[in-house]
Amino acid sequence: MLGAIIGDIAGSIYEFDPIKTKNFELMADKCFVTDDTIMTLAVAQAILTMNDTQDDLSQKAIEWMQYLGRKYPDCGYGDYFKQWLKDTNPIPYNSFGNGSAMRVSPCALAADSLEEALDLAEKVTIITHNHPEGLIGAKATVAAIYLAKSGKSLNEIQAYIHENYYRMDFTIDAIREDYHFSEICQETVPQALMCVFESVDFCDAIRNAVSLGGDSDTLAAIAGGFAQAYYGVPKDLGERAKEFLDDSQLEILNAFEATYQNR
Repeated sequence: MLGAIIGDIAGSIYEFDPIKTKNFELMADKCFVTDDTIMTLAVAQAILTMNDTQDDLSQKAIEWMQYLGRKYPDCGYGDYFKQWLKDTNPIPYNSFGNGSAMRVSPCALAADSLEEALDLAEKVTIITHNHPEGLIGAKATVAAIYLAKSGKSLNEIQAYIHENYYRMDFTIDAIREDYHFSEICQETVPQALMCVFESVDFCDAIRNAVSLGGDSDTLAAIAGGFAQAYYGVPKDLGERAKEFLDDSQLEILNAFEATYQNR
């Protein structure tokens, strides 16, 4: 989960000022937390407070997304989601936006099996992103993270994603020049995952994602959650990222890590 937060912060200043290079300061002072971090923390808190049968996770996710979304209202939420946060009777709105994928890393980290990870991901996704492509984006992300934490190789994970979710037959260098800003899963999730498949370490995965020049914070959040599960997070970078979080956000992160760090 910390990896997703690092990616979000690192990409925050390039979302509307894209770059096409991997040569940039990874965590500049002017970086900031966006909706990707806030909603990842909301999913984490929902998991922490769900009951043993997990049958209330969707409701917990609604409660915590609305609570944190209202507490941090100026973090870059999309228009439909912004309305959903305010609604007294929130219902899914058939979204296939990439927000379904950027927030689900806690589901993979909390699960004891791939099947459980996918089930948790569905429960926290269908409350907003009930379009098939929205669910695919969330599940592909969770599958990659869970398989990485389970010790699978990048080649094995890439083959699994290719067979079950997205064609993974492109390279970052080949798409970088023409890649554009997109907020939909099918034009964000495979690209974000490829940033890890082509990486040599955690930081390289984040640099790959930001260098695409698209929805950089979300690309890097998805890549960062996956990269953490595969490589781990450099200690100094993790401590640097925590400087951008307030006490309430840190409390959720620390509680989740204390509960699920060794799963």
